[in-house]
Amino acid sequence: MQDSAYSRHNLLKNSATADKETTVNHKKNEVLSNKGLKPDDQPSDLKIFGNDYFINYELSWLKFNWRVLSEAQDPNNPLLERVKFIGIVCSNLDEFYQKRVGGLKRQYHAGVRELSLDGLTPKEQLTAIRKDIGKMIRSYRDCFFNDLLPALEKEGIKILDYKKLTGELKGKADDYFLKQLYPIITPLAVDEAHPFPFISNKSRSLAIKLKEKGSAKHHFARVKIPANRPRWITLQKNSDEIILLSTSDLIKQKIAAFFPGMDIVSAHIFRVTRNADIERNEEEADDLLELIEDELRERRFAEIVRLEVDSKMPDDVKDFLLSQLNVKKHDLFKMDGPLGLADATQLYDIEGYDYLKYSPWTPALHPVFKHELDEDLPDIFNVIREGDFIVHHPYHSFETSTQRFVEEAAKDPKVLAIKQTLYRTSSDSPVMQALIRAAEADKQVAVLVELKARFDEERNITWAQKLEKAGAHVSYGIAGLKIHTKLTIVVREEADGLRRYVHIGTGNYHPDTAQLYEDLGYFTCREDLASDVSDIFNLLTGYAPDQTYDKMLVAPKHMRTKITDLINQEIDAARDGKEARIIGKMNNLEDPLIIQKLYEASAAGVKIDLIVRSVCRLIPQKKGLSENINVHAVIGRFLEHSRCYYFHAGGKDQYFIGSADWMHRNLDARVEVLAPIEHEALKKYLKFFLHVNLIDNQQRWILKSNGKYKKVKPQKGEEMLSIHRYLMNHIKTAASPVPCSICS
Repeated sequence: MQDSAYSRHNLLKNSATADKETTVNHKKNEVLSNKGLKPDDQPSDLKIFGNDYFINYELSWLKFNWRVLSEAQDPNNPLLERVKFIGIVCSNLDEFYQKRVGGLKRQYHAGVRELSLDGLTPKEQLTAIRKDIGKMIRSYRDCFFNDLLPALEKEGIKILDYKKLTGELKGKADDYFLKQLYPIITPLAVDEAHPFPFISNKSRSLAIKLKEKGSAKHHFARVKIPANRPRWITLQKNSDEIILLSTSDLIKQKIAAFFPGMDIVSAHIFRVTRNADIERNEEEADDLLELIEDELRERRFAEIVRLEVDSKMPDDVKDFLLSQLNVKKHDLFKMDGPLGLADATQLYDIEGYDYLKYSPWTPALHPVFKHELDEDLPDIFNVIREGDFIVHHPYHSFETSTQRFVEEAAKDPKVLAIKQTLYRTSSDSPVMQALIRAAEADKQVAVLVELKARFDEERNITWAQKLEKAGAHVSYGIAGLKIHTKLTIVVREEADGLRRYVHIGTGNYHPDTAQLYEDLGYFTCREDLASDVSDIFNLLTGYAPDQTYDKMLVAPKHMRTKITDLINQEIDAARDGKEARIIGKMNNLEDPLIIQKLYEASAAGVKIDLIVRSVCRLIPQKKGLSENINVHAVIGRFLEHSRCYYFHAGGKDQYFIGSADWMHRNLDARVEVLAPIEHEALKKYLKFFLHVNLIDNQQRWILKSNGKYKKVKPQKGEEMLSIHRYLMNHIKTAASPVPCSICS
């Protein structure tokens, strides 16, 4: 690959005629040979391979979690928000181990030696992951224990050890133990008559070493810390301070109560994380619902991929746990102090300390619903008929727009049918309740429930059963594909005939996450778009393998080709000396063929800005490869979640929104939809919104060609701009969703 004949610039500039045997395989076989491995196949159109072209997926995700950690470390953020970010960091790591590390370990144990696009085997990735996570653990624990806890104490929020309690406070703790903990806990001995107990995923337990009084023989027992009790209990609260006690510390100090007649030699906390990457064959399943229910049961007993222990735990107890849990030493993490800091988010909910949080934000009513105080909200169907509009959550209210759309449809006697896709929602979802009421009122209700939404399978099964019981038509989609698109269509009988109203979103129909996740929702009753959405539902509920669409970009059959054509359109313009521009906002950028095409566009002179929240495998700003590509990442108060794509298109300014990232799974293994936005005022808002993302100098990071991220700082004399604060202020004060002068 060092030969000029294979230079990156020429390779990508002429990729349409480049020979695969002398590009991908040349480099890949060299890497494989050095590792003592045999070659495997890549997609026929892929002509690049190795870490010259791709960043490792797992390590890129860890960089995202480092950016989350930086929010916890930032003294400019409110104190309890920083504590909450620690909880998010740890929750992210739990999920990373369950999904990503679990999958890599399954590959490794199955003997898979296939290289990732960046040239690493599963074993090499696991080694690199452990090294980076070791640093991350030290960093977030140092932040929590040495920075945040002392700062909380200065504000009057004190977490005391049981041994430091005196008088009345100790009495309260003892009383709580006897009444709230002791009756719940079941000590489990391990001996010839009692096998080692099952340890549930992410549970915290005490590993207890004991011996009979006057005997030298040791015994082992396990006590599970109840997950249905608070992590911290309040012993005292007044206007000046609140005193908290850790439930696990209380149980540990009172552990002798469970073993009268025994001496407690040691008692230390441990915690396990289990693999959630369970293999299944949907094509061979007779009943998808039954398959997912079986998987949920199987996941409970899945392989342990991480064991966290108190660093002071005796070596013989650690060895005993490793043996009984079938965990290797390289999956053992020793830590000083409490484990499972995902629970730190519970500290955020302490009442009376709102001044240590972000200023409260109440989502604004979208301008299209503007009305006098003594008037009801305008009829939502009348509003949609008056013109397309976009809601932007959490800046615009979910309750008065998207949720209300379904609720109004459920009770409107003119509505004949409602169809919706369900990926994730809350356990008490008002949207689902509205669909149930609609079905009970004999409206035609069809819901495409995605049973394979990771970690929400059980909730979705429950909703599917409730919907079916109410009389709704429930479908689980297409075997082998996840239904990830967010669509609702309402069919209404009106004076001039049937009319279809459509909502297309970038986020889930989830009222809780709509307060925290940044997402876009598009409302329209355009007949061409509604016709496409009807056809998509027919595809999902029936048989329509040759279905085509007039406007929508639909995966898995059409979207990849359409996006490639849009990029090629910009490449052709650049080569003709015309203006060429691409902006893409997404959660993840991973697809190798799209990355290859973006490199080709950069080589042709297309100016490209990519706003990628989490994983980005593309290498930007690399000489001879991607000088015209900049990658940005925004992190802060809200979780950036919308997907929005812009192409200059010879001055036509084409915009698309939807739930699809530029990832293989979204383009080839999911049902996804990207909707074109053609209304000029809405295009103007999306231009404004994307522009603000690109000029933020408080929450934005830039990915460098060396794979590292650097936080953007204001230039001398430059006004500070935080996108989340800016958009909150803009939405609150704007009379319409059209932007202010910032983009002029």
